[in-house]
Amino acid sequence: MSLLVEAVRHLNQGHVIAYATEAVFGLGCDPDDVQAVMRLLQIKQRPIEKGVILVAASWEQLLPYVDLTRLPEDKLLQAKASWPGPFTWVMPANDKTPKWLTGQFDSIAVRVSAHPQVRELCLAWGKALVSTSANLSGEAPCRSEQEVKIQLGGRVDFIMPGEVGGAINPSEIRDVLTGKLLRPA
Repeated sequence: MSLLVEAVRHLNQGHVIAYATEAVFGLGCDPDDVQAVMRLLQIKQRPIEKGVILVAASWEQLLPYVDLTRLPEDKLLQAKASWPGPFTWVMPANDKTPKWLTGQFDSIAVRVSAHPQVRELCLAWGKALVSTSANLSGEAPCRSEQEVKIQLGGRVDFIMPGEVGGAINPSEIRDVLTGKLLRPA
């Protein structure tokens, strides 16, 4: 069984996986599976109120979570111009997007990745993934498969071998409506 097929099998079973992204290893799961998301948050020791990022291979994979009626066309074009790449945009969430993804906000953080492994994973999976840095809250993000094994031990169901991209820091996060920088790259 290929590693990609195995990763998708784990996602289909509601498991949490680790995979390489532009700068660090990420933890991911099915965004529509509340138990999987809650387990991911428990692994990270991250409060649900903070919300999570969704990563995708294309803008179309993010559409089920974004409220296009509250997203001006010029702001959408600005975000799309930065993709694929290490740029996360906080966009208005639609009313069907669950609170386990948005946390205390009425918005959702989304990114279309340029990293080949993330893109292949999202294409094989057929939709967006939860994507948060692979680390315990307050600890340095893992940058290798070995670091994931050391820091997160047996808590993650599957680690997809791979190399992180050339970015030094996790993705920049901006509010698409205001342009406000929420996390520098």
